[in-house]
Amino acid sequence: SRSLSGLVVAIVGDVVHSRVARSNIYAHLLLGNEVRLVGPATLVPKELEHSFNISGQDITGRVKVFSCLEEGLKGADVVMSLRMQVERQSGFFVASMDEYSGRYCITEKRLAKYAPDCLILHPGPVNRGVEISTEVVDGPRSLVQQQVQYGVAVRMAVLHALLADGEMV
Repeated sequence: SRSLSGLVVAIVGDVVHSRVARSNIYAHLLLGNEVRLVGPATLVPKELEHSFNISGQDITGRVKVFSCLEEGLKGADVVMSLRMQVERQSGFFVASMDEYSGRYCITEKRLAKYAPDCLILHPGPVNRGVEISTEVVDGPRSLVQQQVQYGVAVRMAVLHALLADGEMV
């Protein structure tokens, strides 16, 4: 059994358009984890290293941006791949989906070399072969099915906790 704190968490993909990424960044910072944001500069701008603020915590150096997938994956405990939002790509955030896939697709070969003991997450829906390979999504290190299955219940519980005392948050 692993602790939920003190982890290295790599979030790979379209961070700039992702609500999932932002909530996970805040959650992992609260848990005391290091967060690596990985992807092309158009989808993961360097300014993100300094744009998060957790009240009462010094998070200096705990959010790092990588444009090289292999560097961002190195030694990660958790790798979360984000869905490439194809509908947003008319803005030319990447040259092509094929180029993105060639540089940033999470494959078993890359994981075996750079993050051999990591767990895999993806909020779904998955574009197989674009952001993550089928063998990784369906592989033994993947928690994708559980993440998707429990996602609605977790969001409901958080909303209930926030609204239970009748105050709007």
